[in-house]
Amino acid sequence: MEIKRVYDLLRYQLEHYQKKDAVADKKSGQWKTYSTQDLMQISDEVALGLHTLGIQKDDKVAIISNNRTEWNFVDFGIQKIGAVSVPLYPTITADDYLYILEHSESKIVFVENEEIYTKVLEAVKKSKSLTEKNIYTFDQIEGAQHWTAVRETGKKEDKSLLEKRDKEIQPDDLFTIIYTSGTTGKPKGVMLTHSNVVSNILAAIDNLILDYRHKALSFLPLCHIFERTLVAAYIYKGISVYYAENMDKIGDNIREVQPHVFTAVPRVLEKVYTKLVQKGHELSGLKKNLYFWALDLAKEYDTQKDQGLLYNLQLSIANNLIFSKWREALGGNLKYIICGSAALNPMIARVFWAACIPILEGYGMTETSPVITATSPNKEDVCIGTVGRVIPGVEVKIAEDGEILVKGPNVMKGYYKDPEKTKEVFDEEGWLHTGDIGEFVQGKYLKITDRKKEMFKTSGGKYIAPQPIENQLKASFLIAQAMVIGEGRNFPAALIMPDWEALTNWCQKHGIPTDSREAMIQHPKVLEKYQEEVEKVNKNLAKYEQIKQFRLVPDEWSIEGGELTPTLKLKRRNIMAKYKHLEKDIYKLNEELA
Repeated sequence: MEIKRVYDLLRYQLEHYQKKDAVADKKSGQWKTYSTQDLMQISDEVALGLHTLGIQKDDKVAIISNNRTEWNFVDFGIQKIGAVSVPLYPTITADDYLYILEHSESKIVFVENEEIYTKVLEAVKKSKSLTEKNIYTFDQIEGAQHWTAVRETGKKEDKSLLEKRDKEIQPDDLFTIIYTSGTTGKPKGVMLTHSNVVSNILAAIDNLILDYRHKALSFLPLCHIFERTLVAAYIYKGISVYYAENMDKIGDNIREVQPHVFTAVPRVLEKVYTKLVQKGHELSGLKKNLYFWALDLAKEYDTQKDQGLLYNLQLSIANNLIFSKWREALGGNLKYIICGSAALNPMIARVFWAACIPILEGYGMTETSPVITATSPNKEDVCIGTVGRVIPGVEVKIAEDGEILVKGPNVMKGYYKDPEKTKEVFDEEGWLHTGDIGEFVQGKYLKITDRKKEMFKTSGGKYIAPQPIENQLKASFLIAQAMVIGEGRNFPAALIMPDWEALTNWCQKHGIPTDSREAMIQHPKVLEKYQEEVEKVNKNLAKYEQIKQFRLVPDEWSIEGGELTPTLKLKRRNIMAKYKHLEKDIYKLNEELA
């Protein structure tokens, strides 16, 4: 059958695979699976229930929830009635909810739990169009309407209505409006059509060489187009989708599900790598030496280069003795980790590839549904440090200033109710300006070097690309986050957030008190250790890029604290405002010059 709308993927799976566990999540501590037929039937009932509530074609329906099977039931139900989904991050504020719900003109809101329900109620009180009656919950909450009420209403309706509506829904109709988290200003509503997302799935699917026998673990937010498109691709391939309970339970869920694939952002892989390095430091004697011998060997790995018999023999030994345990900890079945959303440190990619845990990096953005480039699963066609080749049907060119420009069937319709912002990102020839700086390596692999808006110039006229430096700093097991600063100054510096667990362990081993974070980061031995970590990075940098000074911060950077976006990117303006005093200290500015 021809797939034209995203929900056609369900029919495709029903015709080809008839999965018993199309989707699954934890209910009362046990994995609860739903078949392809269940997914079809429940989403039909939700669609008909939405119709009885007055939802018409092109109406907007919001979903605010972490990943769970109800997300799919409602999302497909919204599509089948011809409505448009508006997914929101569970972590944003009540004010953000109010802005997005009002701006999108959402008529119904599905929320996950009591915490979100309370925030949405707070927003709805200020709303001109929504009331408590417009809210439905996935969890049972006293006094709230449960989502199954919509489904039960739908069971009584005539299914022929869906057949009629199906004929009205066109590939170029809106599928979803996704409000980008953004590092500054109000979020923009990205309008994606069914054909945008379907074209992206079909173009990128060759890189997903898994099939109906395999399972995926999903934990990145479904409200982000990266995970949502991947889950749609899993459905197309007949891959079972198991939703992790939460970020804290990922390790347990991996051991239970034993997935063949999962998606991750670089920050997740950085944390995994940090844990692996910490594990090595906990060893002693021969075991410790062997562990770091294997790790050093892995750092030299190259997918496109045969490093000779001796290296290959040593790597085989390292895989049998050390890396096999890593693979067991990841469930034992893992074939690939798909990584996107931000740049991954090439050293981490080398280590995982060497350990027979392939990382398939990709590049894209919400505005492109999201995939623009993807790494091949064929090792010989992988260039570490790049984000792979441009996928079929998509065009990419590099502008004179290095900006990456994109055209293709995956490119958004525009920003909702914002023609001016839409005009800003499209040029006269129809190219979408991504805001990313990049180049082609070997004429075919795209390499992202930085965000155009994040690059800055020192007072000496040298341009600094902060992201690659920050990624190198985060490779240290003692560094969780780093932000390079120095715009208009005479040298670059860094604000560093320690990995508090790793630093606490290190301090305990070196007899340094750990009862106060402030005291820890001011201790001479700690500062000396971090200076060593910074110098390791400086060795790989041009003289003008080298970090001349740094300051450790005593806080945890978080989404809730306003330092990170929901996709874990740095909110640079917020961080700079919060640590203005540290910038002054670094550059010895007088108050009147600040």
